[in-house]
Amino acid sequence: MSAILELRHLRKNYGALAVTDDVSLSVETGELHAIIGPNGAGKTTLIHQISGLAPSDSGQILFDGREVTHAPMHERVRAGLARSFQITSILPGFTVRENVATAVQARSGSSFRFFGDPARERALDDEAMAALATVGLTDRADVVAGQMSHGEKRQLELAIALATRPKLLLLDEPLAGTGREESERVVETLLGLKSRYTIVLIEHDMEAVFALADRVSVLVYGRVIATGAPDAVRSDPAVREAYLGEEAA
Repeated sequence: MSAILELRHLRKNYGALAVTDDVSLSVETGELHAIIGPNGAGKTTLIHQISGLAPSDSGQILFDGREVTHAPMHERVRAGLARSFQITSILPGFTVRENVATAVQARSGSSFRFFGDPARERALDDEAMAALATVGLTDRADVVAGQMSHGEKRQLELAIALATRPKLLLLDEPLAGTGREESERVVETLLGLKSRYTIVLIEHDMEAVFALADRVSVLVYGRVIATGAPDAVRSDPAVREAYLGEEAA
């Protein structure tokens, strides 16, 4: 496999605080690469840097053979980088179908209109429904998004990300705030997606991480202290001391 994403000596400071500190790692095409670490380790900031939401102070980001360190977020999306957020970011007054269709429109650079050329509307609808089918939300297509359960909103976020036709999915705690049944549904969805997409996953649910990940990187105080196969990371003494502790037993 070849690396679709390379981070080279990436740094981000907020004042005197180094939030990400000399982060270097690679994500191979076709893998699910989990990034774990304690609260405040810099995980979400790192995803912000990769996606373009936060500029990096130094270092390089290479995506699909191209340097995107200073590229704006919309250019990274069009290049194939898609992300979900730790806090749901949907349009609550729109239907589920309209939320995904909006993402299809944004990808193609067209304006946010739902009425116009009938053929174009059908194409938007077909693509939106295909994304919803992938995450198991076909039967919720005409529900107003704000009326959905929290777990369904997380699945909708995945569908919105898929509508951008990504080469790489950046998922920031997709299980956050979900109950057990909802978590199981999201994990099942991710298991289906990992055979089709390269995924970078930030997640605190270690059971899910070790069930899903091909490789794991551990971030502590903004630095990567270990990267490897899940079992190797789980048994790494430095990782156990810094983060996993008894969870790894």
